[in-house]
Amino acid sequence: MGRADLHIHTIYSWDGTCTVSAVLKQAAHNAHLDVIAITDHDEIAGALEAVELASSYGIDVIPGCEITTADGHLIALFIREKIPAGLSLIDTVRKVGEQGGLCIAAHPTARGSSSLSEKTIRDALHHPDVARVLVGVEVFNAGIVHRGGNINAQTMARTLPVAPVGSSDSHLIWTIGRGVTGFSGRTVDDLRCALEAKTTRVKIGKEVQPASLILGWLRGYLLRKAGWIECNFRPEEPVMLGRASLVRSAALSIP
Repeated sequence: MGRADLHIHTIYSWDGTCTVSAVLKQAAHNAHLDVIAITDHDEIAGALEAVELASSYGIDVIPGCEITTADGHLIALFIREKIPAGLSLIDTVRKVGEQGGLCIAAHPTARGSSSLSEKTIRDALHHPDVARVLVGVEVFNAGIVHRGGNINAQTMARTLPVAPVGSSDSHLIWTIGRGVTGFSGRTVDDLRCALEAKTTRVKIGKEVQPASLILGWLRGYLLRKAGWIECNFRPEEPVMLGRASLVRSAALSIP
């Protein structure tokens, strides 16, 4: 069974702490994932960069984005162009569909996050053209602080015609793969078929304590502000201790 993490951020997100190369290295060599999606906040450039670099790291990459809709955050997969933020959920999903993409509700109902409500998701799924594109719900998100959001999402998803998805929502190198979507096969095409057929399975990794998440992100964010970033220059070499190299961001093209 294949392993995918469909919600990962890089430095192309304002709150990301890792370069694309560091994410790819960690995902392939330490998290042992087959497929990942780069889903920066309202930005597609990091995902397109990852697609170009993916073969060097031996992993498949889906270009994606975490879109800020007027109703809450939405994961868009299989897209190549930015979609405007601030549209309604229904209008956003339709624009993703125009690009041949698929959507997943990110951390629905979670407190402390810009999340879609259960009512908004249910109402959207009443539209056949939306239901063909909005195929999944994140029922486990390793990056949220209030764990009750995952429990609520799991309960909701059981009553909806959607694929269950597990993701890390990673903003840190060491949390990649803490939430995983299992699927039959190993490739991007296999994963897409599983999402559309609603046959995915959720695999939960080692739980991350909320305090560790907050302190880890604060460290990475402050380091980024000070000009340091997690990076990897040698895809062929193993990463020691699950860490990428901390380098001066001035030597890189940091967005």
